[in-house]
Amino acid sequence: MSHMSDTRWLDDREMAAWQGFLEASNRVGHFLERQLKEEAGLSHPQFEILVRLAEAPDGEMRMSELAEQLITSKSGLTYQVGTLEKRGLVRRRACPTDVRGVFAALTDEGREILRVAAPGHVDAVRRALIDVLDREELAIIADGLSRVGRGLREQERNTVPP
Repeated sequence: MSHMSDTRWLDDREMAAWQGFLEASNRVGHFLERQLKEEAGLSHPQFEILVRLAEAPDGEMRMSELAEQLITSKSGLTYQVGTLEKRGLVRRRACPTDVRGVFAALTDEGREILRVAAPGHVDAVRRALIDVLDREELAIIADGLSRVGRGLREQERNTVPP
C-alpha cells in the first residue's frame, strides 16, 4: 500500500459532489424504475431499448450497436430483448448479409406501449430531476456529465481491444 501517500484524497467540496452524485443517481434510478414497473410493466433498461429502437431507421437496430448505445453487456441486452420478445414488443431477426449480425426490431405492440408509457416516464424524469433544478444548474450538470461520459468513452476505446 505504498501508493497511498500519492493519493489525492477528496476535500469536503469534492466529497460532497461525489456523495451527492451517488445518492441522486441511485434515488433517481430507483424512482424511475418503480414508475415504469407500476405504469407499464417495464424495467428502465427495457424502456430505453424501446426508445432507441423507436428512434432508429425502420425501428430496428443491430444488437451490438444497441448494446454499445445503452452501455450494457451483450448478455444483459440479450436477456432484456428476450423478455421484450416474449411480450411481443420486440422481435429479433438475423442479418442476411452478416451471419453474426442480429437485429432487434420494434413491433407495433412495442410502439404502442412506448406511446402509452412515455408521458408518465417524462413526467417522472421531470419530478425526479429536471424541475428540481433551475436552467443554469441544468446547463452546468449537462456540460459536466457529458464531459465525464466523453472522457470515460475515450478511455474505454483506448483500453479495449477492437
